[in-house]
Parts: sequence; C-alpha cells; structure tokens
Amino acid sequence: MNYYTALSLILAAPLVVTPASAKTPFDGTWDVATETRTGSCEASAHYRLTVRDGKVFGAADVSGRVTEDGYVRVSLGGSYANGQLDGRSGSGRWNAASSGVPCSGRWKAIRE
Repeated sequence: MNYYTALSLILAAPLVVTPASAKTPFDGTWDVATETRTGSCEASAHYRLTVRDGKVFGAADVSGRVTEDGYVRVSLGGSYANGQLDGRSGSGRWNAASSGVPCSGRWKAIRE
C-alpha cells in the first residue's frame, strides 16, 4: 500500500461510521388509561400508544416526546398531558376542554 492510499483510508475512516441506535429505555407499546377528575370530559378512556426513538405515536392525532429520564409530554386531539415513566409504568396529569369547558384528570400507563 502506498503513502497516498494509506492517507486516504485514514482520512476517510471517520466518514464510515455506523449510525448509533436512537432507541430509548421507554421505547415500546404502552396501554394508557385516563380518568377525568374535574369538568365534563368523558369519565375515562384507554389509548394504546407507541414510543419509538423517544417519539410518541398512536392511532389518533398524537404527538409528543419521552426524554431519556422518562419525562413525558404529549398532545392528543386537543388534550395535553405530562408525567413520568419509570421502567414498565408511569403516571401524570392531563387537561383539555369539552365544548369549551375545561376539564382535567390523571393518567396511568403500563408497558405491554
């Protein structure tokens, strides 16, 4: 191998890096149950949400993120929720408006 071939291999080496996996400790499918505590929103509901690479996905109009330490912030069809995941479970609070009247409650999640 000549000098120029060796030099070009050394210079090109940093460009041949395999992308790191963005998987987070909370990736997976979660069963989320909500309970209304105040207001006239539906008394309870269940959602199946998926966390992939720290982003939250679901069948409805869902967007949100989960941080590396499990803090959750999600919006779902005009409702907003935040809370904490810890291993295989989590909980938090949510708020929304039903016919313009505010309502709020708690949520709990279990990883499937």
